[in-house]
Amino acid sequence: MKKKNDDKYCILLVEDEEALAVGLTFNLEEEGYEVLHARDGNEALSMFSSENIDFIILDIMIPFKDGFEVAAVVRESKPQMPILMLTARTGILDKIKGLEVGADDYMTKPFHLKELLLRVKGMFRRSQWYIDASDAEPELVFGSNRVNFNTLMASNGTNEFQLTAREAMLLKYLADRQGVIVSRSEILENVWNLSGQLDTRTVDNFIMRLRKYFEPNHASPVYLKSVRSAGYVFNISNAD
Repeated sequence: MKKKNDDKYCILLVEDEEALAVGLTFNLEEEGYEVLHARDGNEALSMFSSENIDFIILDIMIPFKDGFEVAAVVRESKPQMPILMLTARTGILDKIKGLEVGADDYMTKPFHLKELLLRVKGMFRRSQWYIDASDAEPELVFGSNRVNFNTLMASNGTNEFQLTAREAMLLKYLADRQGVIVSRSEILENVWNLSGQLDTRTVDNFIMRLRKYFEPNHASPVYLKSVRSAGYVFNISNAD
C-alpha cells in the first residue's frame, strides 16, 4: 500500500447510480485519490484485473454480478484488497453477509460524505498497519498451526486454507498482544473500525471460526481463550 510521493492511491468506485458516482468521484479526487468508475459487476472485475487498484468502494445492488459476487472474486486474487461496501439495505444479515465475503467496512445509504471520506482514510491507515506488521513478522507458528499473514494462507497440520482479510487482521491483532486481554469493543474499533455498527457477537462469531481452524478441540480452546465479561486473550505459550 505504500506509495511514492508523486503517486496517488487508485480507488475503484463500483456504483450504478450516476449522480452519486459523479459526486463521489469529484470529492475523492479532491482528497487526492485517482478514481476509476465501474457501473456494473462485469465492468468492475474487468477494471480490477487490468488496472493497478488500491481500494474498492463497492455498491451491493449493481447489474450482472452483485457486490457480494464481485467481492468474492477480488478476495480470491488479492486477499488484502480494502473493500468498502455501500448498500441501501439496512438489515443486519446483509451487513454480516458483506463482512463474511470479505468487506472491510460497510456503509448504508444515505450516508454523510464526510463520514465516507474518513472511513476511506481510516481503512488505508489500518491496511498499512497490517502490511507493516505482516512484513515485520510475516509468519505465526503455534502448535501444529502455521499462518502466513502476507498471503493469508494457513494450515493446521491437517488442512491448508486461506483466511479472509478480516480473520487474518483479528488473529494478527491478538497475536501481537499475546497474554493481554483484548475486549470486543477494542477489536471492533481498532481492527475493523466498526464501533457502534454491529453487535459485539460479530467478534464472537469470528473467534469461533478461528477456533475451528486452529484449536485441537474448538469447544475447549487452548490458544484463543475467553475471559468472562472482558474479551479474549491469545496465549501462544500454550503451543508448547
